[in-house]
Amino acid sequence: MKTVVVDARKIERGWYVVDAAELTLGRLASKAAQVLVGKGKPAYSPNQDHGDYLIVINSDKVRLTGIKPETKTYFRHSTYAGGDKHRPYKEQMELDSTQVVIHAVKGMVAKNARGRAIMRKLHVYRGAEHPHAAQQPKALKLSAGPTPVVQKA
Repeated sequence: MKTVVVDARKIERGWYVVDAAELTLGRLASKAAQVLVGKGKPAYSPNQDHGDYLIVINSDKVRLTGIKPETKTYFRHSTYAGGDKHRPYKEQMELDSTQVVIHAVKGMVAKNARGRAIMRKLHVYRGAEHPHAAQQPKALKLSAGPTPVVQKA
């Protein structure tokens, strides 16, 4: 079996838009990571970036299930001793809901230079408007049910 290495200049990247309204955060993040990494493409290889660009709109309407809205916290550190800071999910959503989605997707991509390049292809917006109309993004439907299926609409 031959390994196919695709020239980086010949990789075709599409633009997709996902409406996050009423979607579960984890399911949205896992499907978004698959699109960004390019796992669904026939020429996928783990050492190359084959992914597409992804626009996520309505990040302020994403939801969590169970008791997670009350218990989930976001951690950061000031680099000083005792400088750990915890922010509850509800407070983070009020402050900047786009960071909630970015944080969830970032946890599902590689933790290296390729992962950072992949994250540059993710664009998250609070409302339904986005400035990427010139790229003519295609709608990507993710079902809100227990087993989401990516359907290109």
